[in-house]
Amino acid sequence: MKTINQIAFIFLLLLTVSCNNQSKQVTSTDDYTVYLETPENEMLQLAKADFTFWEKKLEKEPSQFPYLAKAAASQSQIFNKTGNIEALIKAETYLIKVNETTNYNNAGYLRTLARNYVSQHRFKEALTLLKKAEINGEGLKGTQKMLFDVHLEIGNFEAAKTYLEQIRRDGDFDYLIRLSKWSDHRGNVDAAIKYMEQAKVIAEASKMAPTKQWVYTNLADYYGHAGRINESYQHYLKALEIDTNDAYAKKGIAWIVYSFEKNPEEALRILNEVTKTYNAPDYHLLKAEIADFKGDKNLKETQLKLYEKAVNNPFYGDMYNAHNAKLYAENKNQTADALRIANIEIENRPTPQSYDLLAWTYFKQGDIKEALEIMEAFVVGKTFEPEAMLHLAIIYKANGNLNEAENLKKELLESAFELGPMVENEIKNI
Repeated sequence: MKTINQIAFIFLLLLTVSCNNQSKQVTSTDDYTVYLETPENEMLQLAKADFTFWEKKLEKEPSQFPYLAKAAASQSQIFNKTGNIEALIKAETYLIKVNETTNYNNAGYLRTLARNYVSQHRFKEALTLLKKAEINGEGLKGTQKMLFDVHLEIGNFEAAKTYLEQIRRDGDFDYLIRLSKWSDHRGNVDAAIKYMEQAKVIAEASKMAPTKQWVYTNLADYYGHAGRINESYQHYLKALEIDTNDAYAKKGIAWIVYSFEKNPEEALRILNEVTKTYNAPDYHLLKAEIADFKGDKNLKETQLKLYEKAVNNPFYGDMYNAHNAKLYAENKNQTADALRIANIEIENRPTPQSYDLLAWTYFKQGDIKEALEIMEAFVVGKTFEPEAMLHLAIIYKANGNLNEAENLKKELLESAFELGPMVENEIKNI
């Protein structure tokens, strides 16, 4: 009888473990492998053909400045589809020419160049252009929407709030997605999801594929923040149904496979397929992190070297300052470089996240009091991003503020999916 009870207990234990493992599995290779083995990117080929067409038109009629804007749009599309930074810079070149031709007096062209600068993280230059467009007054609502976006990016939160009120129109798609973004900034992910879901209804009714795709990936991100992993996964799949070459959606699925399901080999397989056609430096950093998690030191070093080589391209400018500073801060011999870059990032973009970067660099240098002062002045109560809160908890602990550190610990454990499995033990040790 005792033996039977032992067998029953073991069976129940195995069943429980099996159920727990199944609950951690939300993805299926049957769902997404078809998107990894996609044929030639039709949208990319169309963008390239479109650029060739407008380039030839410009050769014949160089005085037709609208052709410059058309060529720039094609290059922007190529950048979006490939991650090729040269295409983004080419687009900028055409847009500068068209704005020079129109004496920087066309609000539409000003906004388009500002959008290019936002992609390059040249936010202050974008803001200057948008202020000109605002004075011009043409398409004012469109300018105000972009002014909200840029002010939010550079930490001018009161100005962002003012522009959000100016574009307020209940049931308007553009207002809802910005209200969602504002709610996320305030740390209210439930409200961010609510407003983005309302925008989703409008997008689906419009039947505009790019708009639906954009909403799906943003909702997927928010669901991930909220710990609703299956819904996040399903929305990345919805985006891929629209565009089988959506690299961002594939990256999102790879993160779920890695961070939630703890399957680094499959996550790397997904990313390796993505980077056959889409290349951006941060993919190397993600691969390096996953390699570190699985204990593959050689792969980690290879990917970090590939990242370093990629960002040495001067066309990237300041786009990867935050990534570079965090990397340098981890190396005792490079903390001075990290500090220099963090200060540049604050000059460009004085957000709480930039000040977190500065504080974290000081902490890594051993200046724990300076790190705490910066956190308390510029970060506490001003952002709720998990990485900043992790740094804050660690800095609190180092300064002996144990109660404050412990108060953040529970919240951080709930954010383990966003932060990734490499930091879970770090959180537990706070």
